[in-house]
Amino acid sequence: MGDVTERLAALAPLAARVCPWAASDVDVPPDDGTGPVRAMPLVLRIERSTPPAATALLEAAAAAAVGLCLDERAAPDGPWYDAVAAWAGAGRIRKLARRARTAHWRAVQDVDGLTVAVGDPEAGGGEVRALVPGPVDEVPHEVHRLQIGGTDLPDDRPGPPDPDRPVIWLNPTVEQSTGKAAAQVGHASMILATVLAWTGADDPTVDAVTTATVRPADTADWERWCAVLDRDASGRTAWEEHGLAPVRDAGFTEVAPGTVTCIAARRP
Repeated sequence: MGDVTERLAALAPLAARVCPWAASDVDVPPDDGTGPVRAMPLVLRIERSTPPAATALLEAAAAAAVGLCLDERAAPDGPWYDAVAAWAGAGRIRKLARRARTAHWRAVQDVDGLTVAVGDPEAGGGEVRALVPGPVDEVPHEVHRLQIGGTDLPDDRPGPPDPDRPVIWLNPTVEQSTGKAAAQVGHASMILATVLAWTGADDPTVDAVTTATVRPADTADWERWCAVLDRDASGRTAWEEHGLAPVRDAGFTEVAPGTVTCIAARRP
């Protein structure tokens, strides 16, 4: 497909799953389920004295997850390529969100990954570090000691999304902790970038996904979009007619398997 798919070559197996009509030539390695469980850790900076706004934190998580995959270090011949490719080829793009503050947040900056801030982290902005994926039982000590729970933040009631940026819509019918939602929007940003790359779409560009906004969906809109997805399990109709790419959860935590937790849109 060209330079963009070469840049995202590590995500080719993901393309075969989320847009099979456009990635029919991708060879997906067999997964017999016996290999190590791999995940991308997302470290959420949640300081006790200056906690982030939920929306800013989720937007930082979405940007960090896709930003790591777009980084030149994750491209072929880059030092992260093998790790990202092994993770994407494992059948599920698992992410584990953990919270950190003060010295623990500073320590995790030394672990390979990418940190993204949305706004000023000292004044309600969000800051997230996406780490290079690997086996879940081999995470560095700096990561293993971080807590998975305690990530809930109050709803900050954000305004309407920017009409010129991609948007990730959260399912308004299910409850998700902030940590769970961070993992889901990270999935969504990666899926959106992958579909844009393999379908050859250039509006928005793949890099624009790093600026995606995150908003709760209107219930009526959500039901209409899900009806489209129900009619075409491949997702082709939703993408070609509406510019939508869904995230269906594996059901390991908080929601039932197959739940559409969020939907990424090329435009609001």
